[in-house]
Amino acid sequence: MLDALIGKFQNYYGIAPVAAAQAPGRLEVLGNHTDYNEGVVLSCAVEQVTAFVMAPVTGTKCRIMDFRDGREMSFDLADIDRPPPRGGSKYIIGMLRELRRFGLPAQAFCAALESNVPLSAGMSSSAALEVACGLAFSLAYNLGLENDPALLARAGQGVENNYLGLKSGLLDQFSSIFGVKDSLIMSDFRSVEVTDTLTLPAGYAFVVINSMKKHHLVDSDYNVRRQDCESAAMKLAGIFGETVKTLRDVSTEQIAAARANLSWREYRRAQHVIWECSRVNTAMRLIREGDIRSFGRLLFESHESSRLNFENSSPELDILIDIAKSTPGCLGARLSGGGFGGITIHLVRAEKAAQYAEKVCDAYKKQTGIAADSFICAPGDGATGCLL
Repeated sequence: MLDALIGKFQNYYGIAPVAAAQAPGRLEVLGNHTDYNEGVVLSCAVEQVTAFVMAPVTGTKCRIMDFRDGREMSFDLADIDRPPPRGGSKYIIGMLRELRRFGLPAQAFCAALESNVPLSAGMSSSAALEVACGLAFSLAYNLGLENDPALLARAGQGVENNYLGLKSGLLDQFSSIFGVKDSLIMSDFRSVEVTDTLTLPAGYAFVVINSMKKHHLVDSDYNVRRQDCESAAMKLAGIFGETVKTLRDVSTEQIAAARANLSWREYRRAQHVIWECSRVNTAMRLIREGDIRSFGRLLFESHESSRLNFENSSPELDILIDIAKSTPGCLGARLSGGGFGGITIHLVRAEKAAQYAEKVCDAYKKQTGIAADSFICAPGDGATGCLL
């Protein structure tokens, strides 16, 4: 994709780009909403990527040709401190704002992007764009973030937190940057590092099925969920002492014992996060032992907790999981990502993956009238970039 985009850039602008980068979307395998609670997450980058190429130009007007839909976006550097505009340019403007802290010059540019990461589906198309453009800008202006990938991830998170108002964690950018081909990665968001990588035993695959209900996290109750988690953690720290900094520090036994001290909502939100961290650690052991059937059951348990405790599922996602439970060949399934719509992931035997996806999509259309998208997901490499 990147080579083709370089050619499209040259044809469109009549000049050669100076920097190019691409970054993948991601799948959250287990660890739903644990990242901003300093917990652990099992995830992977995917083979679907966003590519971004650019060149500095004179003046203050920035132009980005989006070859996904053939439309050009533009803005003036004098306007980047205004409220975010609609459309994909807000992620690029947000990254420019973040990169000023690292010495990004106030210089206009022309750019082009291409992507096959599904939009608003829970595969972090926004993070893929943030990382791709951030890496390209860093290379073009010698900012050095390519040598400090965790800092690049924080810059992408800053776009969401500081510019768009979504109090998200680091999972999306981290997975996009640190992904390893054919592998799942375990990330610890207290130490902010990838602590382990592992591969699924041969013969298994993830089928991704898009409910086609777009999720818009800034407009959802995402920030309210985070507030609930922080409120619960503060009360639990008052019960169990200073060792409790976040929900990551609370055991499953402690949250059960503290039930009467929390509101219903705080207890349910905390229970979800605490058990999700436990499920991630259990999953690592099960995968290493080759117990894929038990690993799959954890996926079903995670979705049920999202539905009942965290309340970040949707009727469409629940229908897909119910279909999965009754479709032969599925070992486990759950929503993936922030929730409130988007995708589900289904653990199946690889040789039956295409047949399974067709059955689930057919059943989903019969129940909802919605034609779902599906594809077989292979873990991919993390972000890459280069000077041209």
